[in-house]
Amino acid sequence: MSERGSMNGAEWLARALAGAGTTHVFFVESVLRRTLLQLKDLGVTPVLAHTEKAAAYMADGYARIAGRPGVCMAQAVGAANLASGLQDPFLGRSPVIALTGRKPPAFQHRNAYQEILHAPLFAAVTKFSTTVDLTADLPRLMRHAWRAALADTPRPTHLDFSGHQGDEIELGQTAEPPVIDPEGRRIPAHRPAAHAADVERAAAALTAARRVVIAAGDGAAASQAGPEVLALAEALQAPVATTLGARGLIPTRHRLSIGVAGSYSAPPANRIVHGADLVLFIGCDTGDQVTLNWTVPPIDTKIAQIDADPLEIGRSYPNTTGLVGDPKATLARLNDAIGKPVRDAGFAEEAARIVADWRATMTPLIENNTAPIRVERLCAEITRALPADGILVADTGYSGIWTGTMIDLNGAGQTYLRAAGSLGWSFPASLGAKCAAPARKVLCFTGDGGFYYHLAELESARRCGIAVAVVVNNNSGFGQNLTGVRRVAGNRPGRGEELIRFGPTDFTAVARSFGVRGIRVEHPAEVAPALAEALGASEPIVVDVVTDLEPRAPEPWSPARSA
Repeated sequence: MSERGSMNGAEWLARALAGAGTTHVFFVESVLRRTLLQLKDLGVTPVLAHTEKAAAYMADGYARIAGRPGVCMAQAVGAANLASGLQDPFLGRSPVIALTGRKPPAFQHRNAYQEILHAPLFAAVTKFSTTVDLTADLPRLMRHAWRAALADTPRPTHLDFSGHQGDEIELGQTAEPPVIDPEGRRIPAHRPAAHAADVERAAAALTAARRVVIAAGDGAAASQAGPEVLALAEALQAPVATTLGARGLIPTRHRLSIGVAGSYSAPPANRIVHGADLVLFIGCDTGDQVTLNWTVPPIDTKIAQIDADPLEIGRSYPNTTGLVGDPKATLARLNDAIGKPVRDAGFAEEAARIVADWRATMTPLIENNTAPIRVERLCAEITRALPADGILVADTGYSGIWTGTMIDLNGAGQTYLRAAGSLGWSFPASLGAKCAAPARKVLCFTGDGGFYYHLAELESARRCGIAVAVVVNNNSGFGQNLTGVRRVAGNRPGRGEELIRFGPTDFTAVARSFGVRGIRVEHPAEVAPALAEALGASEPIVVDVVTDLEPRAPEPWSPARSA
Protein backbone atom coordinates (compact mmCIF):
# COMPACT_ATOMS: atom_id res chain seq x y z
CA MET A 1 0.00 0.00 0.00
CA SER A 2 1.17 3.52 -0.72
CA GLU A 3 1.55 6.32 1.84
CA ARG A 4 -1.86 7.65 0.80
CA GLY A 5 -3.53 4.34 1.66
CA SER A 6 -4.10 3.29 -1.93
CA MET A 7 -3.19 -0.11 -3.33
CA ASN A 8 -2.95 -1.64 -6.76
CA GLY A 9 -5.78 -3.66 -8.24
CA ALA A 10 -4.07 -7.00 -7.63
CA GLU A 11 -3.70 -6.33 -3.92
CA TRP A 12 -7.24 -5.00 -3.64
CA LEU A 13 -8.75 -8.02 -5.39
CA ALA A 14 -6.70 -10.53 -3.38
CA ARG A 15 -7.51 -8.90 -0.06
CA ALA A 16 -11.18 -8.51 -0.96
CA LEU A 17 -11.60 -12.16 -1.99
CA ALA A 18 -9.75 -13.43 1.08
CA GLY A 19 -11.81 -11.14 3.30
CA ALA A 20 -15.03 -12.49 1.79
CA GLY A 21 -14.13 -16.00 2.94
CA THR A 22 -12.84 -17.36 -0.34
CA THR A 23 -10.51 -20.31 0.32
CA HIS A 24 -9.79 -21.45 -3.27
CA VAL A 25 -9.86 -19.93 -6.75
CA PHE A 26 -9.69 -21.92 -9.98
CA PHE A 27 -7.85 -20.80 -13.09
CA VAL A 28 -5.91 -21.60 -16.24
CA GLU A 29 -2.63 -19.79 -16.87
CA SER A 30 -1.99 -17.04 -17.71
CA VAL A 31 -4.26 -14.57 -15.97
CA LEU A 32 -4.13 -12.21 -12.97
CA ARG A 33 -0.71 -13.52 -11.93
CA ARG A 34 -0.08 -10.76 -9.39
CA THR A 35 -3.47 -11.38 -7.81
CA LEU A 36 -2.90 -15.13 -7.61
CA LEU A 37 0.47 -14.67 -5.91
CA GLN A 38 -1.03 -12.30 -3.37
CA LEU A 39 -3.95 -14.69 -2.77
CA LYS A 40 -1.44 -17.42 -2.00
CA ASP A 41 0.30 -15.12 0.49
CA LEU A 42 -3.07 -14.50 2.16
CA GLY A 43 -3.81 -18.21 2.58
CA VAL A 44 -6.13 -18.62 -0.40
CA THR A 45 -5.25 -21.61 -2.58
CA PRO A 46 -5.03 -21.05 -6.36
CA VAL A 47 -5.96 -24.30 -8.13
CA LEU A 48 -4.42 -24.56 -11.58
CA ALA A 49 -6.73 -26.56 -13.86
CA HIS A 50 -5.94 -28.03 -17.27
CA THR A 51 -8.94 -26.54 -19.08
CA GLU A 52 -11.01 -23.42 -18.56
CA LYS A 53 -14.20 -25.49 -18.59
CA ALA A 54 -12.89 -27.65 -15.75
CA ALA A 55 -11.95 -24.51 -13.81
CA ALA A 56 -15.55 -23.28 -14.15
CA TYR A 57 -16.91 -26.65 -13.01
CA MET A 58 -14.58 -26.63 -10.00
CA ALA A 59 -15.83 -23.16 -9.07
CA ASP A 60 -19.40 -24.44 -9.49
CA GLY A 61 -18.90 -27.41 -7.14
CA TYR A 62 -17.17 -25.10 -4.67
CA ALA A 63 -20.02 -22.56 -4.78
CA ARG A 64 -22.76 -25.15 -4.31
CA ILE A 65 -21.12 -26.46 -1.13
CA ALA A 66 -19.72 -23.19 0.23
CA GLY A 67 -22.97 -21.30 -0.37
CA ARG A 68 -21.03 -18.30 -1.63
CA PRO A 69 -19.45 -17.44 -4.98
CA GLY A 70 -16.85 -19.69 -6.52
CA VAL A 71 -14.26 -17.80 -8.56
CA CYS A 72 -12.73 -18.94 -11.86
CA MET A 73 -10.32 -17.09 -14.15
CA ALA A 74 -8.94 -17.23 -17.69
CA GLN A 75 -6.97 -14.96 -19.97
CA ALA A 76 -8.37 -13.46 -23.17
CA VAL A 77 -7.93 -16.47 -25.46
CA GLY A 78 -9.46 -18.78 -22.85
CA ALA A 79 -12.59 -16.68 -22.33
CA ALA A 80 -14.71 -18.66 -24.80
CA ASN A 81 -13.83 -21.91 -23.07
CA LEU A 82 -14.58 -20.42 -19.67
CA ALA A 83 -17.96 -19.15 -20.89
CA SER A 84 -18.92 -22.63 -22.10
CA GLY A 85 -18.21 -23.92 -18.59
CA LEU A 86 -20.76 -21.50 -17.12
CA GLN A 87 -23.72 -23.23 -18.76
CA ASP A 88 -24.03 -25.77 -15.96
CA PRO A 89 -23.83 -23.30 -13.05
CA PHE A 90 -26.30 -21.09 -14.91
CA LEU A 91 -28.80 -23.93 -15.33
CA GLY A 92 -27.97 -25.24 -11.87
CA ARG A 93 -28.47 -21.83 -10.22
CA SER A 94 -24.99 -21.57 -8.78
CA PRO A 95 -23.16 -18.33 -7.86
CA VAL A 96 -19.97 -18.49 -9.91
CA ILE A 97 -17.94 -15.38 -10.71
CA ALA A 98 -15.85 -15.57 -13.88
CA LEU A 99 -12.91 -13.19 -14.32
CA THR A 100 -11.33 -12.82 -17.75
CA GLY A 101 -8.72 -10.65 -19.37
CA ARG A 102 -9.15 -8.95 -22.71
CA LYS A 103 -6.85 -6.87 -24.82
CA PRO A 104 -7.17 -3.14 -24.10
CA PRO A 105 -9.54 -0.85 -26.05
CA ALA A 106 -6.84 0.26 -28.49
CA PHE A 107 -6.52 -3.37 -29.67
CA GLN A 108 -10.24 -3.97 -30.17
CA HIS A 109 -11.78 -4.28 -33.65
CA ARG A 110 -8.31 -4.43 -35.24
CA ASN A 111 -7.81 -8.17 -35.71
CA ALA A 112 -5.80 -8.49 -32.51
CA TYR A 113 -4.20 -11.91 -32.10
CA GLN A 114 -6.52 -14.43 -30.37
CA GLU A 115 -9.09 -11.74 -29.60
CA ILE A 116 -12.85 -11.99 -30.15
CA LEU A 117 -15.72 -10.10 -28.54
CA HIS A 118 -16.43 -11.51 -25.10
CA ALA A 119 -19.81 -9.97 -24.34
CA PRO A 120 -21.83 -12.26 -26.67
CA LEU A 121 -20.07 -15.35 -25.23
CA PHE A 122 -21.17 -14.59 -21.68
CA ALA A 123 -24.61 -13.09 -22.37
CA ALA A 124 -26.47 -16.41 -22.33
CA VAL A 125 -24.78 -17.89 -19.26
CA THR A 126 -24.61 -14.98 -16.79
CA LYS A 127 -27.09 -12.69 -15.06
CA PHE A 128 -24.56 -9.83 -15.06
CA SER A 129 -21.52 -9.29 -17.28
CA THR A 130 -19.50 -6.14 -17.86
CA THR A 131 -16.07 -4.78 -18.68
CA VAL A 132 -13.69 -3.33 -16.09
CA ASP A 133 -11.81 -0.57 -17.87
CA LEU A 134 -10.31 1.25 -14.89
CA THR A 135 -8.98 -0.01 -11.59
CA ALA A 136 -11.01 2.72 -9.90
CA ASP A 137 -14.13 0.87 -11.08
CA LEU A 138 -13.00 -2.54 -9.80
CA PRO A 139 -14.34 -2.31 -6.22
CA ARG A 140 -17.79 -1.13 -7.29
CA LEU A 141 -18.15 -3.69 -10.08
CA MET A 142 -16.77 -6.56 -8.04
CA ARG A 143 -19.25 -5.85 -5.27
CA HIS A 144 -22.07 -5.73 -7.80
CA ALA A 145 -20.99 -8.99 -9.44
CA TRP A 146 -20.86 -10.65 -6.01
CA ARG A 147 -24.30 -9.36 -4.98
CA ALA A 148 -25.85 -10.31 -8.31
CA ALA A 149 -24.42 -13.82 -8.17
CA LEU A 150 -26.10 -14.41 -4.79
CA ALA A 151 -29.34 -12.46 -5.12
CA ASP A 152 -32.78 -13.92 -5.88
CA THR A 153 -32.03 -16.88 -8.14
CA PRO A 154 -28.24 -17.35 -7.86
CA ARG A 155 -26.42 -17.53 -11.17
CA PRO A 156 -22.98 -16.75 -12.65
CA THR A 157 -21.65 -13.24 -13.20
CA HIS A 158 -18.64 -12.08 -15.22
CA LEU A 159 -16.08 -9.28 -15.15
CA ASP A 160 -13.87 -8.71 -18.20
CA PHE A 161 -10.63 -6.97 -17.15
CA SER A 162 -8.61 -4.73 -19.42
CA GLY A 163 -5.29 -6.36 -20.35
CA HIS A 164 -5.24 -9.81 -21.91
CA GLN A 165 -4.06 -11.19 -18.55
CA GLY A 166 -6.09 -8.61 -16.63
CA ASP A 167 -2.80 -6.87 -15.90
CA GLU A 168 -3.93 -3.32 -16.64
CA ILE A 169 -6.49 -3.54 -13.84
CA GLU A 170 -3.97 -5.22 -11.54
CA LEU A 171 -1.43 -2.44 -11.98
CA GLY A 172 -3.80 0.51 -11.54
CA GLN A 173 -4.53 2.08 -8.15
CA THR A 174 -7.56 2.32 -5.89
CA ALA A 175 -8.01 3.90 -2.47
CA GLU A 176 -11.14 1.94 -1.54
CA PRO A 177 -11.00 -0.55 1.34
CA PRO A 178 -10.76 -4.18 0.13
CA VAL A 179 -14.27 -5.23 1.14
CA ILE A 180 -16.77 -7.06 -1.06
CA ASP A 181 -19.50 -8.19 1.32
CA PRO A 182 -19.26 -6.86 4.87
CA GLU A 183 -22.21 -9.02 5.94
CA GLY A 184 -20.69 -12.26 4.65
CA ARG A 185 -23.93 -13.45 3.11
CA ARG A 186 -24.44 -16.98 1.84
CA ILE A 187 -27.23 -18.54 -0.22
CA PRO A 188 -29.95 -17.46 0.18
CA ALA A 189 -28.69 -13.92 0.53
CA HIS A 190 -32.14 -12.73 1.65
CA ARG A 191 -35.17 -14.48 3.14
CA PRO A 192 -38.31 -12.50 2.27
CA ALA A 193 -41.54 -14.27 3.20
CA ALA A 194 -44.68 -14.25 1.09
CA HIS A 195 -47.48 -11.79 1.81
CA ALA A 196 -49.84 -12.88 4.61
CA ALA A 197 -52.91 -12.82 2.36
CA ASP A 198 -51.19 -15.10 -0.17
CA VAL A 199 -50.20 -17.48 2.62
CA GLU A 200 -53.81 -17.69 3.86
CA ARG A 201 -55.11 -18.27 0.35
CA ALA A 202 -52.61 -21.08 -0.25
CA ALA A 203 -53.35 -22.63 3.14
CA ALA A 204 -57.04 -22.73 2.32
CA ALA A 205 -56.40 -24.37 -1.06
CA LEU A 206 -54.05 -26.98 0.43
CA THR A 207 -56.34 -27.98 3.27
CA ALA A 208 -59.35 -28.15 0.95
CA ALA A 209 -57.64 -30.61 -1.41
CA ARG A 210 -57.81 -34.30 -0.50
CA ARG A 211 -54.86 -35.60 -2.52
CA VAL A 212 -51.93 -33.15 -2.19
CA VAL A 213 -48.43 -33.80 -3.52
CA ILE A 214 -45.43 -31.62 -2.76
CA ALA A 215 -42.81 -31.20 -5.50
CA ALA A 216 -39.69 -29.66 -3.95
CA GLY A 217 -37.01 -28.28 -6.24
CA ASP A 218 -33.49 -26.94 -6.34
CA GLY A 219 -34.66 -23.65 -4.83
CA ALA A 220 -35.99 -25.47 -1.78
CA ALA A 221 -32.66 -27.26 -1.44
CA ALA A 222 -30.68 -24.01 -1.74
CA SER A 223 -32.97 -22.49 0.90
CA GLN A 224 -32.26 -25.47 3.20
CA ALA A 225 -36.00 -25.91 3.59
CA GLY A 226 -35.98 -29.66 4.25
CA PRO A 227 -37.37 -29.52 7.82
CA GLU A 228 -40.16 -27.16 6.77
CA VAL A 229 -41.04 -29.28 3.73
CA LEU A 230 -41.24 -32.38 5.91
CA ALA A 231 -43.34 -30.63 8.56
CA LEU A 232 -45.85 -29.49 5.93
CA ALA A 233 -45.92 -32.92 4.31
CA GLU A 234 -46.72 -34.57 7.63
CA ALA A 235 -49.39 -32.00 8.44
CA LEU A 236 -51.09 -32.54 5.08
CA GLN A 237 -50.26 -36.24 4.75
CA ALA A 238 -48.80 -35.23 1.38
CA PRO A 239 -46.30 -37.40 -0.51
CA VAL A 240 -43.10 -35.51 -1.41
CA ALA A 241 -41.43 -35.68 -4.81
CA THR A 242 -38.29 -33.73 -5.66
CA THR A 243 -36.34 -32.55 -8.63
CA LEU A 244 -33.08 -34.40 -9.22
CA GLY A 245 -31.17 -31.45 -7.76
CA ALA A 246 -33.19 -31.60 -4.54
CA ARG A 247 -32.61 -35.34 -4.02
CA GLY A 248 -32.02 -35.92 -0.34
CA LEU A 249 -33.80 -32.74 0.79
CA ILE A 250 -35.78 -35.05 3.07
CA PRO A 251 -34.77 -38.61 3.99
CA THR A 252 -35.37 -40.70 0.89
CA ARG A 253 -36.58 -43.60 3.04
CA HIS A 254 -39.20 -41.47 4.81
CA ARG A 255 -42.71 -42.88 4.40
CA LEU A 256 -43.80 -39.74 2.51
CA SER A 257 -40.82 -39.65 0.14
CA ILE A 258 -41.73 -40.82 -3.35
CA GLY A 259 -38.48 -39.95 -5.15
CA VAL A 260 -37.49 -37.82 -8.09
CA ALA A 261 -40.30 -36.78 -10.43
CA GLY A 262 -40.21 -36.27 -14.19
CA SER A 263 -37.98 -37.70 -16.88
CA TYR A 264 -35.16 -38.84 -14.55
CA SER A 265 -37.61 -40.71 -12.36
CA ALA A 266 -38.35 -44.18 -11.13
CA PRO A 267 -41.94 -45.23 -11.90
CA PRO A 268 -43.65 -44.47 -8.53
CA ALA A 269 -43.11 -40.69 -8.36
CA ASN A 270 -44.78 -39.73 -11.64
CA ARG A 271 -47.69 -42.06 -11.06
CA ILE A 272 -48.35 -40.52 -7.64
CA VAL A 273 -47.89 -36.90 -8.77
CA HIS A 274 -50.25 -37.51 -11.69
CA GLY A 275 -52.94 -38.68 -9.27
CA ALA A 276 -52.92 -35.53 -7.13
CA ASP A 277 -55.79 -33.07 -6.82
CA LEU A 278 -53.31 -30.29 -6.08
CA VAL A 279 -49.53 -30.06 -6.46
CA LEU A 280 -47.48 -27.65 -4.37
CA PHE A 281 -44.26 -26.69 -6.17
CA ILE A 282 -41.66 -25.38 -3.71
CA GLY A 283 -38.60 -23.69 -5.24
CA CYS A 284 -39.24 -25.81 -8.31
CA ASP A 285 -39.01 -24.36 -11.81
CA THR A 286 -41.76 -26.51 -13.41
CA GLY A 287 -39.55 -27.19 -16.44
CA ASP A 288 -39.83 -30.12 -18.81
CA GLN A 289 -37.54 -32.44 -16.82
CA VAL A 290 -39.41 -32.44 -13.53
CA THR A 291 -42.87 -32.49 -15.17
CA LEU A 292 -42.18 -35.02 -17.96
CA ASN A 293 -42.85 -32.38 -20.60
CA TRP A 294 -45.72 -30.85 -18.59
CA THR A 295 -47.74 -34.07 -18.42
CA VAL A 296 -47.03 -34.84 -14.74
CA PRO A 297 -49.07 -33.26 -13.31
CA PRO A 298 -51.57 -32.62 -16.13
CA ILE A 299 -51.63 -29.05 -17.32
CA ASP A 300 -55.10 -28.37 -15.82
CA THR A 301 -54.14 -29.50 -12.31
CA LYS A 302 -54.62 -27.07 -9.44
CA ILE A 303 -51.21 -25.72 -8.42
CA ALA A 304 -49.80 -23.83 -5.48
CA GLN A 305 -46.28 -22.50 -5.96
CA ILE A 306 -43.64 -20.97 -3.69
CA ASP A 307 -40.68 -19.27 -5.32
CA ALA A 308 -38.32 -16.40 -4.60
CA ASP A 309 -38.59 -15.30 -8.24
CA PRO A 310 -42.03 -13.88 -9.12
CA LEU A 311 -41.47 -14.72 -12.79
CA GLU A 312 -41.57 -18.43 -11.94
CA ILE A 313 -45.08 -18.26 -10.50
CA GLY A 314 -47.48 -19.77 -13.03
CA ARG A 315 -44.81 -20.00 -15.73
CA SER A 316 -45.99 -23.44 -16.89
CA TYR A 317 -49.29 -24.14 -15.13
CA PRO A 318 -52.12 -21.61 -15.53
CA ASN A 319 -54.22 -22.62 -12.52
CA THR A 320 -51.66 -21.43 -9.95
CA THR A 321 -51.93 -19.88 -6.50
CA GLY A 322 -48.61 -18.14 -6.00
CA LEU A 323 -46.49 -17.24 -2.99
CA VAL A 324 -43.45 -15.09 -3.73
CA GLY A 325 -40.76 -15.53 -1.11
CA ASP A 326 -37.87 -17.57 0.15
CA PRO A 327 -39.05 -21.21 0.43
CA LYS A 328 -37.86 -21.77 4.01
CA ALA A 329 -39.25 -18.48 5.36
CA THR A 330 -42.53 -18.81 3.47
CA LEU A 331 -43.03 -22.43 4.50
CA ALA A 332 -42.61 -21.43 8.14
CA ARG A 333 -45.55 -19.04 7.76
CA LEU A 334 -47.55 -21.57 5.76
CA ASN A 335 -47.02 -24.24 8.41
CA ASP A 336 -48.23 -21.82 11.08
CA ALA A 337 -51.32 -21.02 9.01
CA ILE A 338 -52.17 -24.67 8.37
CA GLY A 339 -51.46 -25.96 11.86
CA LYS A 340 -52.39 -29.60 12.42
CA PRO A 341 -55.55 -30.28 10.42
CA VAL A 342 -57.40 -33.57 10.55
CA ARG A 343 -56.40 -35.35 7.33
CA ASP A 344 -57.34 -38.57 5.62
CA ALA A 345 -54.08 -40.53 5.29
CA GLY A 346 -55.41 -42.76 2.52
CA PHE A 347 -53.56 -41.06 -0.33
CA ALA A 348 -50.27 -41.07 1.59
CA GLU A 349 -50.70 -44.75 2.43
CA GLU A 350 -51.51 -45.57 -1.19
CA ALA A 351 -48.36 -43.72 -2.30
CA ALA A 352 -46.23 -45.56 0.27
CA ARG A 353 -47.53 -48.91 -1.03
CA ILE A 354 -46.65 -47.97 -4.61
CA VAL A 355 -43.11 -47.03 -3.57
CA ALA A 356 -42.69 -50.16 -1.44
CA ASP A 357 -43.90 -52.41 -4.25
CA TRP A 358 -41.40 -50.88 -6.67
CA ARG A 359 -38.57 -51.15 -4.19
CA ALA A 360 -39.39 -54.84 -3.78
CA THR A 361 -38.90 -55.37 -7.52
CA MET A 362 -35.42 -53.86 -7.20
CA THR A 363 -34.28 -56.16 -4.41
CA PRO A 364 -33.12 -59.06 -6.64
CA LEU A 365 -31.07 -56.61 -8.73
CA ILE A 366 -29.55 -54.96 -5.66
CA GLU A 367 -28.56 -58.36 -4.27
CA ASN A 368 -27.29 -59.72 -7.59
CA ASN A 369 -23.86 -61.39 -7.22
CA THR A 370 -22.98 -62.00 -10.85
CA ALA A 371 -20.50 -60.23 -13.12
CA PRO A 372 -20.57 -57.86 -14.91
CA ILE A 373 -21.70 -55.93 -11.83
CA ARG A 374 -25.27 -54.63 -11.83
CA VAL A 375 -25.41 -50.86 -11.38
CA GLU A 376 -28.25 -51.37 -8.90
CA ARG A 377 -25.81 -53.32 -6.71
CA LEU A 378 -23.20 -50.60 -7.06
CA CYS A 379 -25.73 -47.95 -5.98
CA ALA A 380 -26.79 -50.00 -2.95
CA GLU A 381 -23.18 -50.31 -1.87
CA ILE A 382 -22.70 -46.54 -2.23
CA THR A 383 -25.78 -45.98 -0.04
CA ARG A 384 -24.19 -48.12 2.65
CA ALA A 385 -20.71 -46.58 2.28
CA LEU A 386 -21.49 -42.85 2.06
CA PRO A 387 -20.76 -41.21 5.44
CA ALA A 388 -23.52 -39.45 7.35
CA ASP A 389 -22.11 -36.09 6.22
CA GLY A 390 -20.84 -37.27 2.83
CA ILE A 391 -21.17 -35.37 -0.44
CA LEU A 392 -22.30 -37.29 -3.54
CA VAL A 393 -21.55 -35.57 -6.87
CA ALA A 394 -23.27 -37.11 -9.88
CA ASP A 395 -22.82 -36.56 -13.59
CA THR A 396 -25.66 -36.04 -16.04
CA GLY A 397 -27.53 -38.70 -18.04
CA TYR A 398 -27.57 -42.20 -16.65
CA SER A 399 -25.31 -41.18 -13.76
CA GLY A 400 -28.04 -38.77 -12.65
CA ILE A 401 -30.80 -41.33 -13.13
CA TRP A 402 -28.98 -44.15 -11.32
CA THR A 403 -27.99 -41.99 -8.35
CA GLY A 404 -31.34 -40.17 -8.26
CA THR A 405 -33.37 -43.36 -8.13
CA MET A 406 -31.18 -46.02 -6.56
CA ILE A 407 -29.01 -44.27 -3.93
CA ASP A 408 -30.71 -43.36 -0.66
CA LEU A 409 -29.75 -40.25 1.33
CA ASN A 410 -30.35 -39.39 4.97
CA GLY A 411 -31.95 -35.97 4.41
CA ALA A 412 -29.73 -34.46 7.08
CA GLY A 413 -25.95 -34.26 6.83
CA GLN A 414 -25.52 -35.73 3.36
CA THR A 415 -25.46 -33.52 0.26
CA TYR A 416 -26.30 -34.47 -3.32
CA LEU A 417 -24.95 -32.39 -6.21
CA ARG A 418 -25.91 -33.15 -9.77
CA ALA A 419 -24.94 -31.89 -13.18
CA ALA A 420 -27.53 -29.59 -14.67
CA GLY A 421 -26.89 -31.13 -18.08
CA SER A 422 -23.18 -30.95 -18.93
CA LEU A 423 -21.56 -34.35 -19.45
CA GLY A 424 -18.22 -34.56 -17.67
CA TRP A 425 -19.16 -31.95 -15.04
CA SER A 426 -19.05 -34.22 -12.00
CA PHE A 427 -15.33 -34.93 -11.66
CA PRO A 428 -14.08 -31.30 -11.71
CA ALA A 429 -17.13 -30.26 -9.64
CA SER A 430 -16.28 -32.87 -7.02
CA LEU A 431 -12.79 -31.35 -6.71
CA GLY A 432 -14.33 -27.94 -6.09
CA ALA A 433 -16.78 -29.41 -3.57
CA LYS A 434 -13.92 -31.00 -1.65
CA CYS A 435 -12.04 -27.69 -1.59
CA ALA A 436 -15.11 -26.07 -0.03
CA ALA A 437 -15.54 -28.84 2.56
CA PRO A 438 -12.13 -30.42 3.24
CA ALA A 439 -13.37 -32.26 6.34
CA ARG A 440 -16.18 -34.06 4.47
CA LYS A 441 -15.86 -37.13 2.27
CA VAL A 442 -16.69 -36.50 -1.39
CA LEU A 443 -17.72 -39.29 -3.77
CA CYS A 444 -17.99 -38.59 -7.50
CA PHE A 445 -20.25 -40.92 -9.51
CA THR A 446 -19.59 -40.78 -13.24
CA GLY A 447 -19.81 -43.00 -16.27
CA ASP A 448 -16.77 -43.66 -18.37
CA GLY A 449 -18.24 -41.41 -21.07
CA GLY A 450 -18.31 -38.49 -18.64
CA PHE A 451 -14.95 -39.29 -17.04
CA TYR A 452 -13.13 -39.10 -20.39
CA TYR A 453 -13.93 -35.37 -20.62
CA HIS A 454 -11.61 -34.19 -17.86
CA LEU A 455 -9.15 -37.01 -17.18
CA ALA A 456 -6.34 -34.46 -17.02
CA GLU A 457 -7.75 -33.15 -13.75
CA LEU A 458 -6.46 -36.34 -12.10
CA GLU A 459 -3.12 -34.57 -12.19
CA SER A 460 -4.70 -31.50 -10.56
CA ALA A 461 -6.21 -33.66 -7.82
CA ARG A 462 -2.86 -35.31 -7.10
CA ARG A 463 -0.84 -32.10 -7.26
CA CYS A 464 -3.23 -30.19 -5.02
CA GLY A 465 -3.95 -33.08 -2.67
CA ILE A 466 -7.71 -33.04 -3.29
CA ALA A 467 -8.90 -36.34 -1.85
CA VAL A 468 -12.02 -37.37 -3.71
CA ALA A 469 -13.27 -40.90 -4.38
CA VAL A 470 -14.12 -41.20 -8.07
CA VAL A 471 -16.44 -44.11 -8.88
CA VAL A 472 -16.51 -44.86 -12.60
CA ASN A 473 -19.47 -46.86 -13.89
CA ASN A 474 -17.34 -48.38 -16.66
CA ASN A 475 -19.63 -49.94 -19.26
CA SER A 476 -17.56 -49.03 -22.33
CA GLY A 477 -20.14 -46.76 -23.90
CA PHE A 478 -22.91 -44.21 -23.58
CA GLY A 479 -25.37 -46.51 -21.86
CA GLN A 480 -28.26 -44.05 -21.80
CA ASN A 481 -28.26 -43.83 -25.60
CA LEU A 482 -28.34 -47.56 -26.36
CA THR A 483 -32.13 -47.82 -26.58
CA GLY A 484 -32.43 -44.80 -28.87
CA VAL A 485 -29.75 -46.04 -31.26
CA ARG A 486 -31.38 -49.45 -31.46
CA ARG A 487 -34.78 -47.93 -32.14
CA VAL A 488 -33.45 -45.80 -35.00
CA ALA A 489 -31.56 -48.82 -36.34
CA GLY A 490 -34.74 -50.86 -36.53
CA ASN A 491 -33.90 -52.97 -33.46
CA ARG A 492 -31.53 -55.11 -35.50
CA PRO A 493 -28.94 -56.73 -33.20
CA GLY A 494 -25.63 -54.86 -33.16
CA ARG A 495 -26.60 -52.33 -35.82
CA GLY A 496 -25.55 -48.76 -34.95
CA GLU A 497 -23.92 -49.64 -31.65
CA GLU A 498 -20.61 -48.28 -32.90
CA LEU A 499 -22.25 -44.86 -32.44
CA ILE A 500 -22.25 -45.22 -28.67
CA ARG A 501 -19.64 -47.87 -27.79
CA PHE A 502 -15.98 -47.21 -26.95
CA GLY A 503 -13.20 -48.68 -24.84
CA PRO A 504 -12.70 -50.93 -23.04
CA THR A 505 -10.40 -48.87 -20.87
CA ASP A 506 -8.76 -49.74 -17.57
CA PHE A 507 -9.07 -46.47 -15.66
CA THR A 508 -6.82 -47.71 -12.87
CA ALA A 509 -3.99 -47.77 -15.40
CA VAL A 510 -4.96 -44.28 -16.53
CA ALA A 511 -5.01 -43.09 -12.93
CA ARG A 512 -1.59 -44.56 -12.24
CA SER A 513 -0.16 -42.67 -15.20
CA PHE A 514 -1.20 -39.47 -13.40
CA GLY A 515 0.24 -40.65 -10.09
CA VAL A 516 -3.21 -41.46 -8.67
CA ARG A 517 -4.15 -44.75 -7.03
CA GLY A 518 -6.80 -46.87 -8.71
CA ILE A 519 -8.86 -49.89 -7.64
CA ARG A 520 -10.27 -52.17 -10.33
CA VAL A 521 -13.58 -53.81 -9.34
CA GLU A 522 -14.88 -56.69 -11.46
CA HIS A 523 -16.99 -58.72 -9.00
CA PRO A 524 -19.84 -57.58 -6.71
CA ALA A 525 -18.10 -58.72 -3.51
CA GLU A 526 -15.23 -56.32 -4.28
CA VAL A 527 -17.39 -53.17 -4.36
CA ALA A 528 -17.84 -52.58 -0.62
CA PRO A 529 -14.15 -52.96 0.33
CA ALA A 530 -13.10 -50.73 -2.58
CA LEU A 531 -15.51 -47.98 -1.53
CA ALA A 532 -14.37 -48.23 2.09
CA GLU A 533 -10.74 -47.91 1.04
CA ALA A 534 -11.41 -44.98 -1.30
CA LEU A 535 -13.53 -43.05 1.20
CA GLY A 536 -11.05 -43.69 3.97
CA ALA A 537 -8.07 -42.41 2.03
CA SER A 538 -6.42 -39.01 2.33
CA GLU A 539 -5.64 -38.91 -1.38
CA PRO A 540 -7.67 -39.10 -4.61
CA ILE A 541 -8.58 -42.65 -5.64
CA VAL A 542 -10.32 -43.94 -8.77
CA VAL A 543 -12.63 -46.91 -8.27
CA ASP A 544 -13.10 -48.45 -11.72
CA VAL A 545 -16.24 -50.60 -11.59
CA VAL A 546 -16.74 -52.89 -14.59
CA THR A 547 -20.43 -52.99 -15.50
CA ASP A 548 -22.37 -53.76 -18.67
CA LEU A 549 -23.95 -51.49 -21.26
CA GLU A 550 -27.21 -53.45 -21.34
CA PRO A 551 -28.91 -52.82 -17.98
CA ARG A 552 -31.46 -50.01 -18.27
CA ALA A 553 -31.79 -47.45 -15.51
CA PRO A 554 -35.28 -47.10 -14.02
CA GLU A 555 -37.68 -45.54 -16.50
CA PRO A 556 -40.34 -42.97 -15.63
CA TRP A 557 -44.03 -43.76 -15.55
CA SER A 558 -45.91 -41.68 -18.11
CA PRO A 559 -49.61 -41.08 -18.73
CA ALA A 560 -49.20 -42.21 -22.35
CA ARG A 561 -47.79 -45.60 -21.32
CA SER A 562 -50.53 -46.16 -18.76
CA ALA A 563 -53.34 -45.42 -21.21
